Amino acid sequence: MARRQGRGGPILLGVVGLLVAVLAGSWAWARFGGHLPVVPALRDTAGKKRAQGDRVIRVQVLNGSGEAGIGTRVAAYLRAGGFHVVEVRNADRPDYFASLVVARRTDLSLAREVSHYLGGPPLIQQAWDSELADVSVLIGSDRSHLRLDP
Repeated sequence: MARRQGRGGPILLGVVGLLVAVLAGSWAWARFGGHLPVVPALRDTAGKKRAQGDRVIRVQVLNGSGEAGIGTRVAAYLRAGGFHVVEVRNADRPDYFASLVVARRTDLSLAREVSHYLGGPPLIQQAWDSELADVSVLIGSDRSHLRLDP
């Protein structure tokens, strides 16, 4: 009897190929283009000190890079830019890969301003009830992508 050839092989191969392409694209986007776009209204203020009349943005700086002193450098840069740094400490672990800005309120505009000032690290929202900070900055081992010079 002749064996009947099924269609499962080419379909499975196509699905695996598609999965590999998606994973490769995801990696490339995260590595080379994963920054948030520059907010048009803030484009003129990149790296510049905030105006005195602007709302105070309370920022918590968490060092998750494993490099001693980088949290203090980021905090000093933020203070020079007119942000109110309320806490600088180590993150829960020292091996975060990516630096990111965490919006601690439902209003993302404050976190966008901090992200833009630091050169555009990714922004996520994780609201909490604490009155400590409006925004948290988590510094990862990719810290060289942050803007730290005025």
